[in-house]
Amino acid sequence: MFRLGHHALAFAGAMLAASPAIAQSPDGYYKGKTVTINIAGTAGGGIDIGARILARYLGKYLPGNPAVIAQNMPGAGGVRVLDFLYTQAPRDGTVIGAFASGPLLDPLIGARRAPYGIDAFTAVGALERDGAFCTTWYKSPVQTLEQARQQTVTVAGTGAGSGTDIEPIILNEAIGTKFKVITGYLGTQETALALERGEVDGRCGFGYASIKASKPDWLKEKKLTFLVQNGLEKHPLAPDVPWSYELADTPDKKAMVKLISSPLVISRPYLAPPGLPAERAADIRKAFMQALADPGYIAEFETSSGGDKPEPTDGEAMQKILVSMQATPRNVVERMRTILNP
Repeated sequence: MFRLGHHALAFAGAMLAASPAIAQSPDGYYKGKTVTINIAGTAGGGIDIGARILARYLGKYLPGNPAVIAQNMPGAGGVRVLDFLYTQAPRDGTVIGAFASGPLLDPLIGARRAPYGIDAFTAVGALERDGAFCTTWYKSPVQTLEQARQQTVTVAGTGAGSGTDIEPIILNEAIGTKFKVITGYLGTQETALALERGEVDGRCGFGYASIKASKPDWLKEKKLTFLVQNGLEKHPLAPDVPWSYELADTPDKKAMVKLISSPLVISRPYLAPPGLPAERAADIRKAFMQALADPGYIAEFETSSGGDKPEPTDGEAMQKILVSMQATPRNVVERMRTILNP
């Protein structure tokens, strides 16, 4: 439940297009090399789990069959990895980053005014589509959206560039909630402990797939209350969870909600540095989709997600979404930046 299913046919087509034989470029470019996936999060979270599964299959489909390793690089809600890809990572296809959706917004609305746009990066692809929710712990006194509009609700954040911090602040402006972000937690597991210990009431920017991958027992035991959902459309299987886009009552507020929701179409995205040679970009995008169609990958993904099938987005389609995000009207972008960075 709570997964978007209308891209299933597109994924089936991708699977049919993937040849049983491993298609490789004739140059064997990656032979003897190591490809590194830098994970913008801590061990045990949904981003980490997905990246480590992918790492077991990606090298099989890259020309030359390189070793692929996944390593954690938490910090600043994922912005640390964005900066690394832009300023330090080799632009040769040997380094990519695995992210939550939130960091894709930082170049647009972050306080620091990043020296790059998100569309400058090379989109590799995204593992799935998802929605994000603002949730509270079952012991919290806040159990409805109306209560969240009437009293302060503390939510755990992982950094200024993260959806955990961005989404609740924008929702306060767009739909009248009173979320207060307690930021500085390293990643999903640390925010989970904060909820369990009663340090905060809840967490926003919580992808359902991430919850299912990292804390499936919380769903079974109904330990989370879903107050409001963000996404470009409402989950067909979550009809009773209010949708922020419907609640926003002016065009500018709707545009704000649309921008914070756009990254959810490309949930658990992967980026390579800017300026990747076209051949390398094509190789890694093709290998990404072939790896996600591998029966072994699908089996592992289904195990980690409680039976859900992957609904990936390919690199070319993801790049178009990044371009669309970067084209958000400047007045909306500046208003959001002001709200987020008073």
